[in-house]
Amino acid sequence: MAVRAMIQVVRVATLALGLGLSSLAAAEEASGEERRTVPDGGTTQYVLAVSWQPGFCETRPTRKECVDQTSDRFDATHFSLHGLWPLKKSYCGVEAELKAQDRKGDWLDLPKLVMADETAARLLIAMPGVKSGLDRHQWLRSGTCQTGKAEDYFRLQLRLLDELKASAVRALFADRIGSEIGEQQIKAAFDRSFGTGAGDRVRMRCQTVGGRSVITGMTIGLSGDLSGKTDLAGLMKAAGPTEFKCAKGIADAAGRG
Repeated sequence: MAVRAMIQVVRVATLALGLGLSSLAAAEEASGEERRTVPDGGTTQYVLAVSWQPGFCETRPTRKECVDQTSDRFDATHFSLHGLWPLKKSYCGVEAELKAQDRKGDWLDLPKLVMADETAARLLIAMPGVKSGLDRHQWLRSGTCQTGKAEDYFRLQLRLLDELKASAVRALFADRIGSEIGEQQIKAAFDRSFGTGAGDRVRMRCQTVGGRSVITGMTIGLSGDLSGKTDLAGLMKAAGPTEFKCAKGIADAAGRG
């Protein structure tokens, strides 16, 4: 009986340990882009995603926005908009049929967005993916959870991108085109432009192409009232830190190879 009792105790302890490890794994999984927290309890609410288009196009050369990329185009030396999304919310109020259509990936078949001609013209330059319907996809998936108008959703992103464009981060990438850039260099550039700790709110994406690790983009954690006039520095400061992930990569030049 004593042996059986001991076996039962071991089984229970093993089960409890297993459950504990499962919970820990789940918590770690949720601690990346999905949940960033700071010591004072702040939590990242939104993610602004930007692309380094030459690197992105190395991985997807046949996309409409990539086949005609040239070295003198805006996105050859500047960050491009990819999207702005709230964490753990998507397709707010979007009917099931339209949601299913979006998930097929044929984004140019989605309804054309209504916005001012000036905004549409600026967006075409700032978000090359418009040629593939990226703007329509991002609006349905994420914009519908933030505002009632596509105009407001994209004007906000254009404003934030303008701030990034005028920063030491963009200058660093422009100066290092064709060369490797490391995590500490990028974080330091964010800190100089947007305040101490801003670099800890950034995650970099890289992909190996032809044996080279090329930078394809970054995601930037934000928190706060996006409908107001809070600048990028303030929105980043209120967000939680994250892992940088890709420690170094090449700021690729436009064109293959």
